Amino acid sequence: MTDTIGFVGLGNMGGPMAIRLAKNGYRVLAYDINPEALQRVVDAGAEAADDATSCAALADVFLTSLPRPDHVQAVMVDGGALAALRPGSLWVDLTTNRKEFVAELAAQAPEGVNVIDSPLTGAVDGARNGKLTLFAGGADSDLDRVEEMLSLLGRVIRCGPLGTGNVTKLVTNQLWFIHAAAIGEGFALGMANGVELDVLWDAIKDSVGDSFVARHDAPSIFAGHYDPSFTLDLCVKDLGLTMELAENVGTDLPMTERANETFVRAGERYGLDVGELHVAKRIEDDGQLSFRLEGDWVPHWEA
Repeated sequence: MTDTIGFVGLGNMGGPMAIRLAKNGYRVLAYDINPEALQRVVDAGAEAADDATSCAALADVFLTSLPRPDHVQAVMVDGGALAALRPGSLWVDLTTNRKEFVAELAAQAPEGVNVIDSPLTGAVDGARNGKLTLFAGGADSDLDRVEEMLSLLGRVIRCGPLGTGNVTKLVTNQLWFIHAAAIGEGFALGMANGVELDVLWDAIKDSVGDSFVARHDAPSIFAGHYDPSFTLDLCVKDLGLTMELAENVGTDLPMTERANETFVRAGERYGLDVGELHVAKRIEDDGQLSFRLEGDWVPHWEA
């Protein structure tokens, strides 16, 4: 644990990850434009950096966990963090990003600076409890250097060369969003034809219809908050990146295309800053149904 970790981006996912690293004995220099987010991480044992650039300059391993590619551009290029990295340091981008953009930034990095893309999945509870799955792309020698560190956050899957981490992450999100778009349709179909919601949910979980969405996300629908920890804006962003990858396939991907349309439609109705599962609320509202279900639905980000 001799490496100093720089960590920029302390939001819903980044904050819990930085805290886990600090609590497991690493020196963590942290920065976020939100002072409250930064203070939570400092209170847990990290040190505050003055800005992202100074954080990068002092780091042996520099981690970024940002919402969008344009935020990576703002921090790494416009803000100068990429140029500030020292020879021998390693940048690990945890952002769900565009694979070509990561390659472009790696080519612009100072000599002696290596890059890994390692977007992740597992929601806020996974970040808090070290149960994430990280999709890592990069040279094996670089992954060897940071795998022990990243394993504190969850399981590390080596996906191949730089950029393949983001491709793998977007495939998993592609399937997640298709399931999220579909589960409200399943609830509506059953309820409109005489099956109680609790019976439907029980049957789905113990059948071929089971999924992460059914087990992890459905309670956010039942509780009526639709999971504000991951917004429709992020869904639409990730689906846009997925549609870019689809251009390389050579045929149409109708399920993916419809999922993209469904999330865009939900965003147009409810706004992009609301929880992802408003894709189910739209069906609920239009069908004049209620997907409320009584239960002790502890928000997953508090679990």
